[in-house]
Parts: sequence; structure tokens; C-alpha cells
Amino acid sequence: MTGLPARLLAGLTAAVLASAGIVGTGTAQAAGTRSPAPATSSAPAAVPRHAVTGYWQNFDNGATVQKLKDVDDAYDIIAVSFADATGQPGAVTFRLDPAVGYGSTDEFKADIKAKQAAGKSVILSVGGERGAVSVNDAASAKNFADSVSGLMDEYGFNGVDIDLENGLHSTYMTQALKSVHDRHGDVVVTMAPQTIDMQSPQNEYFKTALGIKDFLTAVNMQYYNSGSMNGCDGKVYSQGTVDFLTALACIQLEGGLDPSQVGIGVPASARAAGGGHVAPSVVNAALDCLTRGSNCGSFKPSRTYPGLRGAMTWSTNWDAANGNAFASQVGAHVHGLP
Repeated sequence: MTGLPARLLAGLTAAVLASAGIVGTGTAQAAGTRSPAPATSSAPAAVPRHAVTGYWQNFDNGATVQKLKDVDDAYDIIAVSFADATGQPGAVTFRLDPAVGYGSTDEFKADIKAKQAAGKSVILSVGGERGAVSVNDAASAKNFADSVSGLMDEYGFNGVDIDLENGLHSTYMTQALKSVHDRHGDVVVTMAPQTIDMQSPQNEYFKTALGIKDFLTAVNMQYYNSGSMNGCDGKVYSQGTVDFLTALACIQLEGGLDPSQVGIGVPASARAAGGGHVAPSVVNAALDCLTRGSNCGSFKPSRTYPGLRGAMTWSTNWDAANGNAFASQVGAHVHGLP
């Protein structure tokens, strides 16, 4: 995820797909220290069958500056971006950026509760393009789980989003997320891997998703800043096309994730990423192709996935700067899926 144009991942990846059984389910600034605060309980999360996810920027990078209350109602999951690393391996922290305009932390917490009262889930995203969180042993896994759980209690977040763009260790990230789930049984867990991270079930990000599939909410892969990639049919597809969205989603859908755990992540505008922006109509066509078998490009999956979770965008701020085109057009389409 990026607030500024990110590096392009050029070239091709040889995708080796292993057939697996499908199991049913369930970039930034902001760092610093915080003082202990009374714990608050997050509202029960009820993510809809088809959901729209948007990243909310806790910083000003030229997009529309918003408070949480300004985020369009089409967004079912709002990922607050970002938590950042501390001096303790694996631990994360969160602090409001003054540029966002909140007068107090209590005002921010009140906005979280208001969104939850409206049926939305507000989660904390970890990482981003410049994030440097590393969970690579048992100690850092514990630190990650402790700090994420503490921030959920302090702010009332419904869960956590994993947006680590510099690699992760599947064994210890799985361990950490299971620990968070043990403490918050209704936790919303999303992930935003880059395309190269989900080319095979043997990749560390993919293995992490499969390792928590009993409670994973959604993998909203970033179908941008990518370059060309292999689809599930072994053919090469270029970003910015309906085939890129459908053929790469197919890898996850046939690699072990439930359709309810797969979402399509795209930039809200051309300014939001270095490449890969598509018009809302292209996203909607990809959603139709995957769920109904209609409006496909040259690639058409061998079967349909009517339970597909939905779509994601970076970011609600860039969407607002673009007239909320994603929220109004893709949002309405997602909520009308079968």
C-alpha cells in the first residue's frame, strides 16, 4: 500500500499451483509512544457477505484529508493506516497525525464507535510501503500479538490488517495472529499482499493466509504497482486489465482460500499508485466474471465463485479526491453481488 508512487515489481514469476481443499470461514507515517489508557471493548464485527474495504490515511500526502466520520458509507471495513514499528522487535504502536485534524484521541475513538454503530468494522493496518515491522521469531510474535491486542482494547479497533511489503515469516506471523484471535474471538483479520506474494500457495504470505483460514476475513491483494504476472492458467497478464484481476484472483480461489476470503484491491485513482489503476467499470466486470461468469475478458474461470468477498481500494482519501467514484460505483456493485 502506498501514499506515494511505489516501486514497480517488474518481470514474471513462475507460478506453481497446488490444488487444495477449500475451507469455510469466518503507507505511512504515524509512529510514536502512547500512554496507557482505559481499555475499551470493540463492537462485535459483522462483516457483510460482500464487503468493501478502504484504507484511511492517518497522514496528509496530497489526497483529501478526512476524519473517520467523513469516510463514505459504502465502506464496510475501514483500515486505519498505519500502525508502525517500535524499538521492541515485533511490537507496533499508533499515534494520530496532527495533520488529520483531530482535537483529541477521544474524538477519534468516538468516530470509531460511531462507524461501528453504523455496522462498519474499523481495523488497524500494520506496515505499508515504508513499514518496518518484523515478526520472525517467537519473541517478536508475542510482542506483535500483545501490542495489537492492546491497541484493539485501547482504541476499540475490530481487528488488524497485515500490509507488510518487505516480507514476512509465515510460521511466526501465523502464531501471532492466532494469539490475537485467542484474545479477541470476533477479530477481523485482513491482508494486503503484493501480487508476487500470492503467486503460489508455497509463498510466505499465502502460507500465512492458509494458516489462519479458520478466522481470516479477507485477502485484498494489491493488483497494482506490479507489472505483469502469471495467472492461474499459466499465461502472463498485464496490470490494468480485467484479465489481470480475474486470472490472479483465480490463483487464490483455487489455491486453498474460500471465495469469502478473496477481494480485489485497486487504487482509487491514477494518483493513488504508481500503476495499475483501472476504471470502476473494470473492477465491476472482474467481479461479475468471478461471481457470475459474465463480462469476462479473454480469461474465463472454469467455475464461478458467488461467495467472493468483494473489493478494496487505496484509499478512502484518494477516493474522496476522485469524487468517491469507487465508493459509489464499485461499492454499489459489490453490495449487489449474488
